[in-house]
Amino acid sequence: MTPQGLLASAAINIGLAISVLCIFSILKKQPTNSFIYYARRLSEHHHQQQQPLSFDRFSSRRLLPSVSWIPRALRVPEDDILCNFGLDALIIIRLFKFGIRFFVFCSVVGLLILVPLNYFSESSQSNHSHYMNSFTISNIRAGSNRLWVHFSCLWLISFYGLYMLYKEYKVILVRRILWLQKLKDRPDQFTVLVREIPLCPEHKSYGCNVHHFFTRHYPQSFQSHQILYDGRDLDMLQAAWIQRKIQQLQEKSMRKKYSRNASLTEPLTRDASKITSLEEKLRRICGIICGMQHETVLQKMELPTAFVTFKSRIGAALAAQSQQHPHPFLWMTEEAPEPRDLLWKNLSTPSRRLLLYKIGFFLAATLLTIFFAVPVAAVQGIAKFEKLKKWFPPAMAIQLIPGLSSVVTGYLPSVILNGFIYIVPYSILGMAHLAGYPSRSQTEIKVCNMVFYFLVGNVFFLSLLSGSLLDELGASFSHPGDFPSHLAHAVAAQADFFTTYILSDGLSGFSLEILQAGLLVWDAFKRHTFGRGKKRSPYLYSLPYFRVIPFVCLCLLIGMVYALVSPLLLPFLVGYLYLGYAVYMNQIEDVYPTVYETCGQYWPYVHSYILFALTLMQITMIGLFGLKSKPGASIATLPLLVFTFLFNEYCKLRFLPSFSQHTIQIVKEEDENDEKENNLDINSRNAADAYRPPFLRPISFVEQGSSSNPGLV
Repeated sequence: MTPQGLLASAAINIGLAISVLCIFSILKKQPTNSFIYYARRLSEHHHQQQQPLSFDRFSSRRLLPSVSWIPRALRVPEDDILCNFGLDALIIIRLFKFGIRFFVFCSVVGLLILVPLNYFSESSQSNHSHYMNSFTISNIRAGSNRLWVHFSCLWLISFYGLYMLYKEYKVILVRRILWLQKLKDRPDQFTVLVREIPLCPEHKSYGCNVHHFFTRHYPQSFQSHQILYDGRDLDMLQAAWIQRKIQQLQEKSMRKKYSRNASLTEPLTRDASKITSLEEKLRRICGIICGMQHETVLQKMELPTAFVTFKSRIGAALAAQSQQHPHPFLWMTEEAPEPRDLLWKNLSTPSRRLLLYKIGFFLAATLLTIFFAVPVAAVQGIAKFEKLKKWFPPAMAIQLIPGLSSVVTGYLPSVILNGFIYIVPYSILGMAHLAGYPSRSQTEIKVCNMVFYFLVGNVFFLSLLSGSLLDELGASFSHPGDFPSHLAHAVAAQADFFTTYILSDGLSGFSLEILQAGLLVWDAFKRHTFGRGKKRSPYLYSLPYFRVIPFVCLCLLIGMVYALVSPLLLPFLVGYLYLGYAVYMNQIEDVYPTVYETCGQYWPYVHSYILFALTLMQITMIGLFGLKSKPGASIATLPLLVFTFLFNEYCKLRFLPSFSQHTIQIVKEEDENDEKENNLDINSRNAADAYRPPFLRPISFVEQGSSSNPGLV
């Protein structure tokens, strides 16, 4: 890529970002768009019966762009984020902060030490075929002692990154413990999910066997159990749809009733008859549901899965962390997810079948990764215009228009690549829903992990190796010891492309995220077509952790790999992280509601991603020192690589167990505090009620249609 292509990409992305942010700041001030840009706040006002959001009276200021939301988002204290939005939201913000602090340090080292060192190298007079290479390690002559400066900076940056990772893990763990103590009334702390329950030979019932097993082995702590039932026969009842239809007809009738048009008498009568008919149908369905809730009917619908509630947290923790039976596939216990986090349909899947589903999910994601190599190779063909002209001679016509080749090679490849990978997280999420995970949080954590390694394999490695992909892969497999040198050669050649990728993903990607262009178009279409005159409601979608975390971590990986190779990339990355921080702080505060809380279980994955990036940086530098005929530096880097692996193992032993399960000491202290306040029995009883299956919850039918049946939604 030429410097003109890089400048064209930067100019287009910066211009597009400024335009989109200006449009957003104007649209956000309009009351009509509050259901998009203030969805979370409107939802909270509705649930807490507060006054709706107030907007200023119409004035010219509502039509002027402003950037006041950016400093306001950057000033939100972490304690406020934790208290109002939860620890998972705080992890997103701390991920951006980690990147900002780390790459500001790397930028200082790179711009003050490495860039002058590279530019005034001995080979600076003979290596001007590509002007941008004058600022990279490619400009250093082979065998030069200046490479020892890069070696020293590698050790310095690596130790600084490991120190920050350790400190961050420790801080997140402390916040997790404090957050769990604040959420001590949550029902999942008293409850265990039990799978593969054997059938009681005497009574031919799963529920009977659960009661006998836990009263015998946990006589002091067992409180109650809730067996799960096969409720697929209730799918045809559609009670929730009927209730919503009644509400819509009643709202429509009320609007017509207060209309001054006297010719609406007949439509009002027709709506009243429809409402009466639907109410009768709903009563009939409620009767069927009540009949299915009879004990003898439910016993035929039992599944070998149950929620077991204990009188104390320590009882639930001990049961969840113990093997209940010599056969490991019987009486399988795990910590119960939050009730709002459950995927009830997946709980009916037998555990033995789950393994097959997960293998199928992995194979489907692998096939997606393989097929994605085609657009990545095509994107790299566009980026390398000289090769493109050989493969596709009509492309030479682009040179006839001044400046067009710079746009095509500088801006177009990264935009196409970002467009393709935008749909990847949602595709993998759809596959993961078929894997049978019991909760939404577990599903999205697995998707997050899969998406990150998908991006590393396709966006990073395939972008590096494309063009001579088969040759490079063949050489890597036949001579594994040469992998660092192959990687180093490819990394040094692709610095410009990844700079444009960060520009496109950051400036354009974050700007379009905050604009919510798709929702704007859908809302306008809905208001002017089938939704005209109907009551509007906020567009509530959860924060897509499975998309945000992998994409940000990929950019951190790119920055770490190029921190010593091409330091000029780092200021772009710092700007990317600052913009992402402001955008997602705004989205967390105003747009995305909290639909589940894992209490920080995303951080161990984030930690592993960053550690993987540090390791890849060290392997790349080992290869570069070898290419630059400095074997001493390559050998001297190996102890650093070993130390990084040992640091990873230490963190697994020191921090990871506290994230994977509840600590006995802490839950015992919480039980003792509840006993002093006489709240332990109340919390355990509430936990037993929280895990009642949807169709077993009490049915409430209100003639006015003001409430819906919660058990069928």
